[in-house]
Amino acid sequence: MRSVAGRSVTPASALAGAAGGIVVACVALALALTASLAAATPARGPRVRVAAQPRVPTLLASSCGHPAATSEPSRLAPPPTNLLDGFTLSYCTDFPGRSIPAGWFKFSGVPGGDPSGLFAPSHVAVSGGELSIKVMKTSGSGWSSGGICHCGLPRLYGAFFVRSRVTGAGPDEIDLLWPVAHLWPPEVDFNESNAHTATTTWSVHFGGSDSEVHGGARIDLLRWHTWGVVWTAQRIRLLVDGRQWGAVTKSSEIPHQPMTLDIQNQTFCGRGTECPAHAVAMQIDWVAEYAPSS
Repeated sequence: MRSVAGRSVTPASALAGAAGGIVVACVALALALTASLAAATPARGPRVRVAAQPRVPTLLASSCGHPAATSEPSRLAPPPTNLLDGFTLSYCTDFPGRSIPAGWFKFSGVPGGDPSGLFAPSHVAVSGGELSIKVMKTSGSGWSSGGICHCGLPRLYGAFFVRSRVTGAGPDEIDLLWPVAHLWPPEVDFNESNAHTATTTWSVHFGGSDSEVHGGARIDLLRWHTWGVVWTAQRIRLLVDGRQWGAVTKSSEIPHQPMTLDIQNQTFCGRGTECPAHAVAMQIDWVAEYAPSS
């Protein structure tokens, strides 16, 4: 639920050959996603509206360039091309090599609305098939964090899945959709820890006065989970490990403008919230994105 309006992004790698590197097809395998939501309970509050919790299709696995799920740090490979009716897999990465993929950009500088924070590009790194976004003490008494956006591939509607976990409490760890126009709101947070490791929230910000709908769940964020959002002109569905845990169906609350996938760790130590006691990190195994078929 924290705006990062005003944050700047800097390329972390040359974009030569990006046109061929941005879209990566995944090969479907016959593995089923069996993880489930751990004791999900909606957050309380007058503005919370959580739709009924229907079952969603089983998420089948794919390799995203690797021969088996055991090649992935989380032991679960990305979903296949035919995961969702009406959508086609258009991007997949499991972060090979030692640099961020083409089309991704690291955040740099002081986050808008948070003068006590600092986004340091050096805190975003790829190694061992994982993207790591670290929060560490900098010189003096301050803390610095990191963030990354898939700014090279904006979308108007789509489905986004992030396989991640955290190593400890303290910062606000968020998977979100951010407007390409950088005029906030709207914002769609489909996993926001709010400094916790046993609970998380989703939220959709809309309107000029920053109205909001949101929900929450009890879930162990120290373990791997697959966070997802399916965004159409008619509905936003929030998913975790293949099960729906929230939805928004009012057109006035749904963004109708291009947005990008952002993943970030952010501190708010200056006001005494979302502040770690020691170095922690958010680890991302893979990202998969789907475009509407028509």
